[in-house]
Amino acid sequence: MPFTIDAFHYGKYHLVQPKGGHRAGMDAMLLAATIPDDARGCVADLGAGAGAAGLAVAARVPGVAVTLVERSKIMLDFARRTLALEQNAWAKDRVDIIAADVSLKGAARRAVGLADDAYDWVILNPPFNEPGDRLTPDPLRAEAHAMSDGEMFDHWLRTAGAIMRPGGQVCIIARPRSIRPILDALAGRFGDTEVTPVHSRADGEAIRILVTAIKQSRGWVNFQPALIIHDGPGHSFGERMNALNNGRSALPRRRPARPAR
Repeated sequence: MPFTIDAFHYGKYHLVQPKGGHRAGMDAMLLAATIPDDARGCVADLGAGAGAAGLAVAARVPGVAVTLVERSKIMLDFARRTLALEQNAWAKDRVDIIAADVSLKGAARRAVGLADDAYDWVILNPPFNEPGDRLTPDPLRAEAHAMSDGEMFDHWLRTAGAIMRPGGQVCIIARPRSIRPILDALAGRFGDTEVTPVHSRADGEAIRILVTAIKQSRGWVNFQPALIIHDGPGHSFGERMNALNNGRSALPRRRPARPAR
């Protein structure tokens, strides 16, 4: 399969990814930015693809180890090739890969290496679309973007809750229309939820939401100030967005997570 090797964070790490399939972009970088600069412990990147978000965390936050979790054999191959790059030698002892379906439960999940209460931070970028949406004919894009199960958010957040330590932080990026199923899936598992809308421009509707929550917290849902991608007349990122996209800044919660150690 044709592929490219692309530099991220001004060359701090490189990614091997399919030339015509699902390619990493702003969503992965925003997801990674939700991990604070001073975070410690273990991070799980569920549905990691070639590893863009997980490596973005590892490249910016020296105090964490990262596990990339992916089910697609094709994307697992790209992730392994990514970690084998000479440019990513710094990640050898801090980033590993688990081949697993995120929806696995109980003993089956533990058997593939996703242990209970093992992670302090979990990030996830699940498929956005619903079965009735018009889907791309490209099979890699379709797998990355198409929701095949109406209970998908519940499956992914159930796994996130199972593998995370009490007090740990989960973050999910999704379309705004998914807010209800996300909040339903968080209920009973996570609380103290913070929702950050992401707008292309200040006068437009939100195109994404970043949702963070704390395991076993009973806090309320709080909406945070919007993140604006373009704050000028052109198509360039605004200063803040450019910093988030290139690993020069974090987007931490207003109420910091305190994972149990």
